[in-house]
Amino acid sequence: MNVNALYVVSKEPRAGSFFVSMGLMDILKRNFKRVAIFKPIVRGEKIDSDIETLLSVFEMRQRYEDAAGVEIDMVESYLARGEESRLYEQLITRFERLQNHYDFVLCLGMTDMHLKELVDFDVNVQIAKNFSVPVVGIVSAKEKEAEEVQEDIALWQQSLKEEGIRPFAFFINHVSDSLVCQMERFAPFPDTPCFPIPYEKKLDSPTVLDLISLTGGEILHMKDETALERIINKPLIAAMHPEHFLEHFEEKDLVVVPADRADIFLAILSANRIPGFPSASAIVVGGGMDIAPTVMKMIESDETFRVVLIKVPLTTLEIIMKAQRSEARITPRHRRKIALALGHFANHVDVGLIERSLKKTKIDIVTPVMFLHRIYAKASQHRMRVVLPESMDERILRAAETAQRRKIADITLLGNEEAVRNRAGMIGVDLEGVEVIDPVTSELKKRFAESFYRLRKHKGVTLENALDMVENVTYFATMMVHEGLADAMVSGATHTTRETVLPALQIIKTKPGIDIVSSVFFMCLDTRVLVYGDCAIVPDPNPKELAQIAIESAETAKAFGIEPIVAMLSYSTGESGVGADVEKVREATRIAKERRPDLLIEGPMQYDAAIDPAVAEKKMPGSKVAGRATVFIFPDLNTGNNTYKAVQRATGAIAIGPVLQGLRKPVNDLSRGCSVEDVVSTIAISAIQAQNIDEIQAAKD
Repeated sequence: MNVNALYVVSKEPRAGSFFVSMGLMDILKRNFKRVAIFKPIVRGEKIDSDIETLLSVFEMRQRYEDAAGVEIDMVESYLARGEESRLYEQLITRFERLQNHYDFVLCLGMTDMHLKELVDFDVNVQIAKNFSVPVVGIVSAKEKEAEEVQEDIALWQQSLKEEGIRPFAFFINHVSDSLVCQMERFAPFPDTPCFPIPYEKKLDSPTVLDLISLTGGEILHMKDETALERIINKPLIAAMHPEHFLEHFEEKDLVVVPADRADIFLAILSANRIPGFPSASAIVVGGGMDIAPTVMKMIESDETFRVVLIKVPLTTLEIIMKAQRSEARITPRHRRKIALALGHFANHVDVGLIERSLKKTKIDIVTPVMFLHRIYAKASQHRMRVVLPESMDERILRAAETAQRRKIADITLLGNEEAVRNRAGMIGVDLEGVEVIDPVTSELKKRFAESFYRLRKHKGVTLENALDMVENVTYFATMMVHEGLADAMVSGATHTTRETVLPALQIIKTKPGIDIVSSVFFMCLDTRVLVYGDCAIVPDPNPKELAQIAIESAETAKAFGIEPIVAMLSYSTGESGVGADVEKVREATRIAKERRPDLLIEGPMQYDAAIDPAVAEKKMPGSKVAGRATVFIFPDLNTGNNTYKAVQRATGAIAIGPVLQGLRKPVNDLSRGCSVEDVVSTIAISAIQAQNIDEIQAAKD
């Protein structure tokens, strides 16, 4: 029987059940088109933050009202009157309604911390039993020995089985370093997977946003909302002279300062600008005094100062006490923490085992969200090294942090390390785990120059020229890929397409038998993903080049899990048309089929015949491609570029790309108007291309 619902619950407070729910939702969203959440018992708050966060982060179209069950006060009332059956009937009705409209329902249980006098943990067990769904149990290993954890799970599993409930899996959170080895050998229940997950301090640390929510603080200065996501190291009272304050000041400290201490504000401003000095997570001003206008003007005029300034209507002591009690949370605004959580889950959980355990039926529908989630998951399975040369661009820095946190790839940035890390600190980006290399001072510079000289001396390049050229970040990054020190390069946020592609053509060069670099767009429609090539690079390919574009586009589709069914597009279908343009497509089709008889390639055909089965039946009856095409090859850049933009605007499709193809190793070009999300998806795509090259090479070896 297929599993189409799970009930996630922990017996103890702050065990990390929401963290696990996010990780499971990440898996579900890339395997099912329609996923719902249901929290049978909610607190009496206006909006449940867990529901709100999941709906927002995973872009779910489900209404909040359908995800929220019965308020806990009402549950208590039902139980006090001995009307449990009425409660369960009401919940079952709502749960089954979701099952009828969605492919999978993820249920969120309520922990002891939020239960009441008459409502204990057993109500979760009874709800899961009445829903007839497997339970995902969450156990905290914080301050526990391995034997205690094992006993907790054994007792829990036994109690579930006594109620006729099947445990789906147990997740053991907050596993300390000393327990890691013991937990890796911890498999007491062969029929129930147990996933130990190491403790991650950053997930357990409060942010500036959490402090504001707790204290009701007013933001006096904030240049960038992402600064609210900065993690708080410790609260620090700035009641001493500046020189003594700086001795105690550490990175990400929450500085609590009286409003009239202009000297402390100047010290913090200076430290923020000078490399090697710490940057505060936030500055908090207590009491009823206002900051002097001249000091506020200095803070507001400093464009590099991205630290949040907060006014809190409390005394210094009260602020410190609140800060110490502030708890880590995950809400839709905690984007960086969400990326870290998803990466941490994927890095320590056997996702394949969970997917196999679900025993889901194959679903042919692929939504844009599913496609992106699959890309991220595939990239993280075997992490590749991706180099980003444009390290001073804020979008690149934020994408580097996200990619590193989500374990999509291992990131290398190029530039002066002190300047790059200082810039990251100013905008609140955490570059932990990210490598920074300076092309000007790197010991690799001489090696790269000699290698580039050997490659280009026949074009008149001297060794002196080569030394100058490899200081250019794009050339240096390309040499890293060429020399195997990086698996892929992503550039173009501040460089032109020519500046990105030319070094790749000179150094990496095209694959054997390929004369040109071309591109594809992944066109993510509502229920499927199509591949369009070439809509960005080659203006007017000849028949041989067009055949190469078709073959490379088919290979790209296959690498990303799309079955390649290739339509060679023209203004006529089959043998009906004449003219130079249609003859070019006809000849390209012949060449492509001759070179790759294993691929499904047909043409020429019109777009409607390629995509619509009804039209295909009339125009090309019996065709194995018409009406089923997944890869669309346009005859020239004018046609392709206009078509992809028309489809994008008319249908609301998401166009991911351009993805470059034909090179020996992956290099991808960004649009200069790219978003952070565009950069992250391009990093993931580049990593998958590199994985594919490794797989091909391994097969040859």
